[in-house]
Amino acid sequence: MTTLFGARLAGMPFTHLARVAHPALGGLDHPWHYWWQAHYLDTIVDAGLRSLRDGDTDGARGRARTGDRLLRTIRLRNRGRWVNDYYDDMAWLALAAGRLALLHAALGRARPHRRLRTAERDLTRQLGAALTSELGGGLFWSVERDFKNVPASAPAALHLARLGRVDEARGIIDWLYARLWSAQSGLFLDGVRLTSPPSQGSVRGSSRDEVVVTDIWSYNQGTVLGALVTLGDELSLQRAADLVVAVSDRLTIEADGTRILRTHGAGDGGLFTGILGRYLALAATSDGLAAEARHTARRLVTATADALWRGRALRGPDRSTAVSVWSPDPATPARTSQPPGARIELSTQVQAWMLLEAAAVV
Repeated sequence: MTTLFGARLAGMPFTHLARVAHPALGGLDHPWHYWWQAHYLDTIVDAGLRSLRDGDTDGARGRARTGDRLLRTIRLRNRGRWVNDYYDDMAWLALAAGRLALLHAALGRARPHRRLRTAERDLTRQLGAALTSELGGGLFWSVERDFKNVPASAPAALHLARLGRVDEARGIIDWLYARLWSAQSGLFLDGVRLTSPPSQGSVRGSSRDEVVVTDIWSYNQGTVLGALVTLGDELSLQRAADLVVAVSDRLTIEADGTRILRTHGAGDGGLFTGILGRYLALAATSDGLAAEARHTARRLVTATADALWRGRALRGPDRSTAVSVWSPDPATPARTSQPPGARIELSTQVQAWMLLEAAAVV
């Protein structure tokens, strides 16, 4: 990953950011994908924690330093602020920064450094501003405040649960079940959009209609699952077990006689299944969850990671220096989906890394 995508920001020393594609795009690598960088950071933390499990403290420290540098550069690239126009972006970075703090704690740092503390404070404050009583609860997706959805609400619930603010987290989850859970599929729909009636125009504060966006995406199931497992009460764990079953039934495909997680193409969708895999791994290692659900979650993660591994392509002049390229679709080998000379997107490669780290956990 770092060989193909890691770079300094505009050549500045002591910076680190992932290019959004390889070969690189021009300029500052526009467009700016704040949330892709957040998942890149989360996966660097995964690698650091894996190093610790393997007894490689120096490797873990190196990952923590890279994470620190990346977090600092994300803020620099984002015009010196943590804040942007999308609350889901900020929720993803809050989650990743929180886990970076945990990595430092595991390495013996008693207190998170100032940058991590300010990131948590500022991002948590922004998420609180998006959580309103309009539509009965949940978080707005953006500063436009016309769409409440799972992509913003579920990661925020997980973040609050990790902070110990369980009542707020549970309230968000209950709202998601009341407004966006489909009894037919057992999965979560995307969100509720507010629209202004034609007779009233778009005057803020006027009565607005509600339209449910019925798309079903893998990552939305993942973050709800993560929040449920983190809450850990009896109801949440039963909901988590049911959600694992629904994912297995409806968000998988068959490849070589094995059920694996289905993916959602490239672009932003290139991250979706990796996110689901991350939280399936959390479920698989949660002692409070029913054994059958843990087994199902583990099987989905390992089967998908195995398919990715079998389909990887090695690129380079010789095997000792070759780098791995991963397919956006585990059912299709990388030599087919990412032929030599094709532009490779960061999102799909981070997705593969997430799934492989999830398999290492389980």
